[in-house]
Amino acid sequence: MVTLVLRCPYGEGVDIVRHGTSPQGKQRYRCREKPCQGRTFLLDYSSPGQSQHVKDQMVDMALHGSGIRDTARVWRVSTRTILNE
Repeated sequence: MVTLVLRCPYGEGVDIVRHGTSPQGKQRYRCREKPCQGRTFLLDYSSPGQSQHVKDQMVDMALHGSGIRDTARVWRVSTRTILNE
């Protein structure tokens, strides 16, 4: 039996509970620690632009001078996703 320790992508908390499913049928999780205030997340998103790791990388690329189209090409997301972030 393998035990997987989940960490919240927002606050790195470990007090995680299952929280239903998404419309696509994927398992949702909710963090119960104070800094996160009950935010929900998925382990694997259908679109790469929805994960917190990719969002952080998009912001870093923008701060270091990468253009919108270049960032969209690297992460394979639309330019609208980059602008919204």
